[in-house]
Amino acid sequence: MRLTHEQAAIIRSAAAEVFGSDARVWLFGSRVDDAKRGGDIDLLIECDQPIANPAFSAARMAARVQRGLHGRKVDVLLLAPDLLRLPIHDIARSQGVSL
Repeated sequence: MRLTHEQAAIIRSAAAEVFGSDARVWLFGSRVDDAKRGGDIDLLIECDQPIANPAFSAARMAARVQRGLHGRKVDVLLLAPDLLRLPIHDIARSQGVSL
């Protein structure tokens, strides 16, 4: 995984602030491959409760993480009971790393 402990802590903290302390965070995509270089940070945030405004919440999460990581590009994917589950959610969970 190509994140430092400090970066992972920033991400977990942002997820707790935006989605609550029960939110689970998964890193997926190129950042889980130690052999690759660069790339954005792809995150799956999994919540057991419905998310009232998912687009706004995902944007808030991405902005907080980007500020904390000095402008690093962040993509946020949400999974909650009130949201449509897509194949990308299963890929992120199966290939991702829990933070």
